[in-house]
Amino acid sequence: MTKTDADAPLHLQPYAPAARAAEKIFETARDLFYREGIRAVGVDEIVSKAGVTKPSLYRSFKSKDDLVAAVLREVEEGFWDRFRSAEDAFPGDPKAQMVAYFEGLAARSVGDDYRGCALSNAAVEYPDRQHVGRMVSQAHKEDLRQRLRAKAAEMGASDPASLGDAFLLLIEGVFTSSQMFDGDDKPAKACVGAARALIAAYC
Repeated sequence: MTKTDADAPLHLQPYAPAARAAEKIFETARDLFYREGIRAVGVDEIVSKAGVTKPSLYRSFKSKDDLVAAVLREVEEGFWDRFRSAEDAFPGDPKAQMVAYFEGLAARSVGDDYRGCALSNAAVEYPDRQHVGRMVSQAHKEDLRQRLRAKAAEMGASDPASLGDAFLLLIEGVFTSSQMFDGDDKPAKACVGAARALIAAYC
């Protein structure tokens, strides 16, 4: 980590653990946070399941909040990787890009171990806007909202801001509803048709 990175706010610092112990801690925390919720998982459980000592955790991460920030930043990177994959599949065609993104989201949401978006979950867990978990999540969602509005403008939408916000609400609806219903018949599967209908209505 450069001096500039180290001086940045915690929620903007990049994830860069150096040692294998740090990687094990990170991977264990990431899985536990997603399955059980961030606040429900303590440092003792993380180090126990990672098979490392508590000093190892604090050598790599200054605090649990530091670890939370690192995990959520990686989650964000994964989100944008998937978003860019949909864009790359249909260069120059923003309508097809958004449909492709929703197709991928619908496919992921039916998995038995799918618990929605870790960033959305963190925002719910931490109502305090000054908590690092909320700050990472809030910044990501604000960025996503602007990108979706920009995508709607690329489509030539009559009201890009409203269409972008409708996409955002649809995405968050998938994240939430997928955790409430079991089996293959989840309402989240309807998001592809809904996205197409929104595009047709606005464009």
